[in-house]
Amino acid sequence: MEKREVSIGLLGVGTVGTGVAKILLNQAELLEHRTGISFRLKSALDLDWSRDRGVDLSSVRCVTSADEILDDPEIDIVVETIGGCDPAYQYILRALNNSKHVVTANKALIATKGRELFSAANASNTDILFEASVGGGIPIVKGLREGLVANRILNIYGIVNGTSNYILTRMHQDGLEFEDALREAQDRGFAEADPTLDISGEDAAHKLVILASIAASKMVDLSDIYTEGIAGVTKLDVDFAKSFGYTIKLLAICRMGDGEMDLRVHPTLVPDSHLLASVSHELNAVFVEGDSVGKTMFYGPGAGQLPTASAIISDIVDLARDIQLRANSGYRTRTIDPFAHPTVKPVKSVSSRFYLRLYTYDAPGILARISGILGAHEISISSVVQLETHVHDNYVPLVILTHSAREDQMERALAEITSLEVILPDYLRLRLFQ
Repeated sequence: MEKREVSIGLLGVGTVGTGVAKILLNQAELLEHRTGISFRLKSALDLDWSRDRGVDLSSVRCVTSADEILDDPEIDIVVETIGGCDPAYQYILRALNNSKHVVTANKALIATKGRELFSAANASNTDILFEASVGGGIPIVKGLREGLVANRILNIYGIVNGTSNYILTRMHQDGLEFEDALREAQDRGFAEADPTLDISGEDAAHKLVILASIAASKMVDLSDIYTEGIAGVTKLDVDFAKSFGYTIKLLAICRMGDGEMDLRVHPTLVPDSHLLASVSHELNAVFVEGDSVGKTMFYGPGAGQLPTASAIISDIVDLARDIQLRANSGYRTRTIDPFAHPTVKPVKSVSSRFYLRLYTYDAPGILARISGILGAHEISISSVVQLETHVHDNYVPLVILTHSAREDQMERALAEITSLEVILPDYLRLRLFQ
């Protein structure tokens, strides 16, 4: 087969974009040897070309206007590493409408504008690939779409936010309080100056949209995902979890059953015996169960310049092979039907085991009152621990593990319990892995 050159335009030469340029330029011979395709980084867009990026860009046309890439008929593939929704959305839409294939690492954009982008790709007979949008260098998107194509996906449990995982790891392994672990994560570059997107669970929810959409072959809406962050988790909760044989992890959860999807992001007590409990610091992991393959886990670096760039290059290679074979059918994008809506189970009807941490007045009969309220809402208790060593103004922490109960039952019970004059407003409810 005749060798073909594929021309690439790069939108954004920040941390990840620089990584893409490094691999395309420095590994050009290796890529050509393995694929039979010559990859040419023709143009790159950035607003500031004065700083040294540590890569020789002398062979690349460095531009400050996106038009020079989006309207260039020689460019086959546009790579977007700008991030955010604007102007990235407009740029990608223009590229697709100009019959250019697109590779992006932009999970927020896919999660919020996926329907529009996939529809545009279908209409223009192009593809938009997004391996790097979840799990950095972990090949989870391709794993779900290609490696597990013969499976109906039953469950997905993902540790997909490195910032939260780093914080919880430091709390679990080294006894740090949440604020100290967060500060350390910021100092080490694992957390932004404003960490809200990570610790609120929103970043993990964006990634769950993508994973769940692939699993269902239908586009999930971000609003369908129940989301809680980790800011309420204290060292005391971590210690209690350890005493019960659990590790607290922020999980992105997709469970299939009875034609409905259970979609949630929240901190979860994971048994120490489970593989996910051992995923530490900034690493990511996605645990997938398929009806044919059984249980599998994808594990590795969830961020970083070269791991993320590596995932982007894999998408570029896939698209280049399609172009070379003239197989521009868009079959990868079309594994997600942008016009179909999955049925999502209302969170109030989801059943879980619960961890409750309350501060109760240290007096006789209070546990009996709490137990009575839980029993009235058909919630049975599995374990109870009260620590006399953490007395504060005659209030002590009380931790309860329950058997399985519905969310709406627990909500009503908690509303009644926290209205008692002997209970402080500061409480925490977590779910147990199941």
